[in-house]
Amino acid sequence: MTITDHLTELRRRIIKSAVAIAMGMAVCAWQIDAIVALLTSPVEKLYVMKPAEAFMIYMKIALWSGVVAASPVWFYQFWAFLLPAFTKQEKKGLLLIVPLSTLLFLGGISFAFFIVLPQGLRFFMSFAMESVQPLWSLAGYLDFAVLMVVPFGVIFNLPVALVVLVRMGLVSSIQLKSFRKYVIVISFAIAAVITPTTDMISQSLLAVPMIILYEVSLVFIRYGLKK
Repeated sequence: MTITDHLTELRRRIIKSAVAIAMGMAVCAWQIDAIVALLTSPVEKLYVMKPAEAFMIYMKIALWSGVVAASPVWFYQFWAFLLPAFTKQEKKGLLLIVPLSTLLFLGGISFAFFIVLPQGLRFFMSFAMESVQPLWSLAGYLDFAVLMVVPFGVIFNLPVALVVLVRMGLVSSIQLKSFRKYVIVISFAIAAVITPTTDMISQSLLAVPMIILYEVSLVFIRYGLKK
C-alpha cells in the first residue's frame, strides 16, 4: 500500500470508530442518570457552580461513556489498520486480540474505579479539618476520576501490545528480559506523572500491576510463543 492508501484506510477506520462512539454516546445519554449515579457513588455530595454546568458535564460523561461502550469497535478498527503488517496466519489472531483488548481495557477501568479511585479520594479527604471542609464540584470530580481511571484501561493492554510486537519480530523475550530493570523505574515514573495524587499507595496501584503485566507477558512470550 502507498502512503495515500494508508491515509485513506486510516481515515476510514477513524470515521467508523467515531460513528460507533457517537452511537454509544446516544445510548449512554439515554441512561445518563444511572451512569452519573454510578460515577458519583464514591462521594457523598457534589456541586455545580454555573447554571449550564450540569448539562455540559452530563454531555461530557455521555461522551466518555460512549467511548467505553464503543471500545470493541475502535479496538477492532485499530488492530485491523495494522493488518498489512501481519502474516495471513497472524491475521486470524484478530478474532482473539480484539475481545482480549476490550476485556483488559474494561478490567483496567473497573480496577481503577473500584479500588484506586476510592484510595485517591481518601488521600485528599485526609486533609479535611473542622475549619476546612471539602466542597467538590461535579466538574472537578469528573476530571479527577477520568485522569485516575482511563490510564488503567490503556496500561492493562500492555500484554497485547507486547505480544503483537513480538509476533511482528520487533522484539524478543531476551530483549524484554534485559529491559526489566528499566520497566520497573519507568512504571513508577509513569504512575507518578499520570495519577493526580502524590501518595505512594495510589501510584503503586498503577505501577505494580504494570510490572506484573509485563512479567506475565514475558513468561507467555518465552514459553507460549517461544520467541
